[in-house]
Amino acid sequence: MDHVPLGRSGLHVSRVCLGTFGFGDPAWQPWVLDEARARPIIRRALELGINFFDTADMYSSGRSEAVLGRALREYARREEVVVCTKAFHPTGPSVNERGLSRRHLLDAIDRSLSNLGMDYVDVYEIHRLDQDVPMEETLEALHDIVKSGKARYIAASNMVAWQFALALALQERRGWTRFIAMQNQYNLVYREEEREMIPLCFSQGIGYTPYSPLARGFLAGKGESARAQHDPFIAKFHGGDTDAAIRGRLHEVATRHGAAPARVAIAWLLGRPAVTSAVVGATRAVHIEDAAAATQLQLGEDERRGLEELYRPRSVLLHL
Repeated sequence: MDHVPLGRSGLHVSRVCLGTFGFGDPAWQPWVLDEARARPIIRRALELGINFFDTADMYSSGRSEAVLGRALREYARREEVVVCTKAFHPTGPSVNERGLSRRHLLDAIDRSLSNLGMDYVDVYEIHRLDQDVPMEETLEALHDIVKSGKARYIAASNMVAWQFALALALQERRGWTRFIAMQNQYNLVYREEEREMIPLCFSQGIGYTPYSPLARGFLAGKGESARAQHDPFIAKFHGGDTDAAIRGRLHEVATRHGAAPARVAIAWLLGRPAVTSAVVGATRAVHIEDAAAATQLQLGEDERRGLEELYRPRSVLLHL
């Protein structure tokens, strides 16, 4: 497993990041794995050389952070792993227990650290852009969190390019800690990021760590999975003739390589400019094994063109 710098920072991460949205409490979502089933996947990721782990305070209402933290304390030294968690979503019933206000961010980082059982996170990421809070308030609070030692770096997610450009400009103008990474959705059936966000990240030295590399399982063709039966965003975001044709082409390439479609889809993604690390969810050890194997899979230029040529422009997909 190769390890590369995250943006222009000195932080090195594996080219595959284990996403832990599916770990925590099955009562939260039917497809979520409990701790006993999640721990072997975390351990296998470490064995494969994966050092980058992504979670959030809203995943299983904090249980994902707790499961990840306990497993990492048992299976690895803190210095060996890079942990990213996120804030924005409600952490309680109060009107102030949500969003990106200074009040909530300072409370949320403490809650996340308690869940994780850690003194700091390597990357603290805003899960969404809060349209109801001045951007300056959010950015200054993130700067103060870094200066307090509770986070080493900061990142962003689910923005459009002009918003991210504005945030970077404000950070530079005020001398605040700069974002080192962006995490938006990007995969073979959703490539609108190539228009503005990816060129922006490339030009500014921002690491790009896309989520949903398999389009919530759509590209893998696993419509019978528990998540496929309960996740409304799969049908909302992915489907139609064009997406189906791209998936068909993907499966043809996978057959020629004797590999799972997921491996080929991730290999394509990791070959795209500016992509630092793909955030991959897993509910079985073989899923993270396929993702790790994708780092060694070389696609020919004709294969890449074949996978890309069927794509058609579509509306922007963001969790706003």
